[in-house]
Amino acid sequence: MVLVDEFLAYLGVERGLAQNSIESYARDLVQFARFVEESGGGADIGEVTQDTIMAYLAHLRRQGKATSSICRQLAAIRGLYRFLDREGKIRRDPTVNLGSPKQEKRLPGVLSLDEVGRLLEMPSPQTPAGVRDRAMLEVLYATGMRVSELVSLDMGDLNVEMGYVRCLGKGSKERIVPVGRVASGWVEIYLRASRSNLVRSRAENALFVNQRGRRMTRQGFWKIIKAYAAKAGIEKDVTPHTLRHCFATHLLENGADLRSVQEMLGHVDISTTQVYTHLARGKLKEIYDSAHPRAKGARGAEKRGSK
Repeated sequence: MVLVDEFLAYLGVERGLAQNSIESYARDLVQFARFVEESGGGADIGEVTQDTIMAYLAHLRRQGKATSSICRQLAAIRGLYRFLDREGKIRRDPTVNLGSPKQEKRLPGVLSLDEVGRLLEMPSPQTPAGVRDRAMLEVLYATGMRVSELVSLDMGDLNVEMGYVRCLGKGSKERIVPVGRVASGWVEIYLRASRSNLVRSRAENALFVNQRGRRMTRQGFWKIIKAYAAKAGIEKDVTPHTLRHCFATHLLENGADLRSVQEMLGHVDISTTQVYTHLARGKLKEIYDSAHPRAKGARGAEKRGSK
């Protein structure tokens, strides 16, 4: 595990990855190291061959792991051995010419405007926690931030008067995202009337705090949004990331250009953002079919002509 620890240290110090990303790498590599040890009679991770890695991937498939999960684990293994090869810690990189399993591009789940509205209205404005929750939901939908970025916000990162938020994305990359008036208004109410009732220490710099007065966690907010979705009667699987998907899809449906959405989401590669265009196209087709006077007539003519 010494070689794995060196790689994880490299990710944190030189690559500047967030702690959450490093922990994800660590989980995947610990599982891989355990497989190597158990299947090879205590074999060292530095002596792994390509056959061992392929056997591990087959092991994951037999366990019923999703293709996306297998691809993620392979990416961690590939990153480890590329690092060890550059550092001269191994004789040969066993992942060279090793292909990745093909995975289907799954469209993200998106709520309708009505469902988003119902979800946002669930928190009670009569309690400090309710006002906080409303502000967090509004900001998430207004900016498309990742939940890790939302809970990492400090006092001063969100400028209510100017209507923008400064957030740190993956790899500690900073970006500025506009915040609408509704979301800004709820944050203003939260700061003026609710945060002081939740926070316990003046030294706490987190914008959004939990019931113990400390920074809200990803897990804590995940439970909050799940509870509100159930209360709103939304049967779809709703997570904090769902509002990020809604943000992108609803912007594109209403005419926003892809590059602007890419920048606001913090995507490095525009192909990552393009998945939302499929959802937007579907909505445009619905609008066309319901609004154009000859949309249905044309297809009706085709059917009549085929008889």
